[in-house]
Amino acid sequence: MEKAPGGTSVGVDDPYDHVKRCDFVTSEGKCRWAREHGRHDPEFANARSADNFRCPAAIAPDDTDADAEPEWDWADCPHFRSRNHDRECVRCGLEERRMAHSDEQPLLEEHHLSYREGGDELSHEITVFLCRWCHAKIHQSWARLDDDVNPDPEAIAQREQRRSKEQSELGFESAADRYDDS
Repeated sequence: MEKAPGGTSVGVDDPYDHVKRCDFVTSEGKCRWAREHGRHDPEFANARSADNFRCPAAIAPDDTDADAEPEWDWADCPHFRSRNHDRECVRCGLEERRMAHSDEQPLLEEHHLSYREGGDELSHEITVFLCRWCHAKIHQSWARLDDDVNPDPEAIAQREQRRSKEQSELGFESAADRYDDS
C-alpha cells in the first residue's frame, strides 16, 4: 500500500485508480494546462498545440469509437493533477456541513494519495476528501479508501448538530425579541 512520507498508510495501492479525470482536461477533451501554463514547459505545450490541444490521456466526448482507448495513462502526463471537488467523504459518504463564521473544525479534510517520489521530484497531485474519522482510520490502521463503510456515529452526531444550528438560524425571530434588554 502507498505510504505517506512519515510512513503511514494512505489507504490505496494505486492512487491513479481513484482518478476520474485531470483538473486540466476540458469537457471537450482538451489540455487546458498547455494553453494556460505552456510557458513553463514549451516542449509539452508545442506538442499539445500541434495536436489541437487534445489530451492524450482523455477520451473526447465526441469520439464515436465506443472502444477508444487513450494513448496515455494519467500517470504518463507530466502535468497531471486531480483534486476531488465533491464535498463528501469518498470512503463513507459523509457530506460536509460547514458553519459560516465559525471556528469549528471541518468535518472533511483533504487526503493526499500521491507524495514526493525519490526525495525532491514532485509526483502528481491526487487529492480526495475524507471525513476526520475515516482520515484517522486510514493513517492509523489498515483501513482502505475503497472500504464499504458507513459514517462513524460520532461523525453523524457532529453533522446533525450542525444541521440543527442551520435550521435554528433559518427561523425568524424579531430583533426586538432577540435583543430584549429587560
